[in-house]
Amino acid sequence: MSITIKEALQRASFQLRDQGFDRPRREAQILLAALLGCDAAWLYAHDQETLTAPQWAEYQAWLARRAQGEPFAYLAGHKEFMGLCFAVTPDVLIPRPETEFLVEAVAEELQGHTSPRILEIGAGSGAVAVSLAKLLPKARVVAVDVSQAALDVSQKNAARHGVAGRVEFLAGDLYAPVAGEYFHAVVSNPPYIPAADILKLQCDVKDFEPRLALCGGEDGLDFYRRLTGELDLLASRPKMLAFEVGMGQAQAVAALCLNAGYQNTRQIKDLAGIDRIIKAMLA
Repeated sequence: MSITIKEALQRASFQLRDQGFDRPRREAQILLAALLGCDAAWLYAHDQETLTAPQWAEYQAWLARRAQGEPFAYLAGHKEFMGLCFAVTPDVLIPRPETEFLVEAVAEELQGHTSPRILEIGAGSGAVAVSLAKLLPKARVVAVDVSQAALDVSQKNAARHGVAGRVEFLAGDLYAPVAGEYFHAVVSNPPYIPAADILKLQCDVKDFEPRLALCGGEDGLDFYRRLTGELDLLASRPKMLAFEVGMGQAQAVAALCLNAGYQNTRQIKDLAGIDRIIKAMLA
């Protein structure tokens, strides 16, 4: 069958409306634009053009997956972060806007350094490590993750953005792969959702994003305890720790940093006014 872009959007809008989406027309446009590699303006200007049979079939498949709650980023296969386009798969957490505050805090602190060495724990898609390498052209970044599937994605993103030569990705648990090495900064957006709250998350998160990247133990603080408590595995303590934290966790994480010898801590709010980033400096 043949179907125009206008007709396809109308059908998709009705389908998504029936599934309870608040903005079905907008959802339909975003999905079709991503599939065709265009923008909404192009769709409007070419709404009488006909989709090919494979395009219509793929669009219907995308709509069915979206109707089940699958995040748009996984359907499209990419997500923007810090103005860069990152490939994402269900093996990695989808980069969030609030994590940009983590990158900015680290880049601001290290921008005057001649050749900073940065360690990221929890590479995921590579969004943080790659963005830091782009912002700090003289930096060398090591990013660690327990998931080889996630590291495969992050390595592709480093190559895509031309920093593969300055970002090294290692498989392993926290500091173990870099034991005995020195870094100026340790950066992490670790799993921080309390175990009991996982099932309360929106379905597009709890049903599709990797549980390994979400659950932070009973109170959500397990990884912060390890991040601050296992620093002696490194050659010496880094000058800076920078962590993203969940809502209501800032004071507890700041206290863990203090107990680890970091006297100067700063809490940075996100756009919603939530204390989202802890930056801790050695005295």
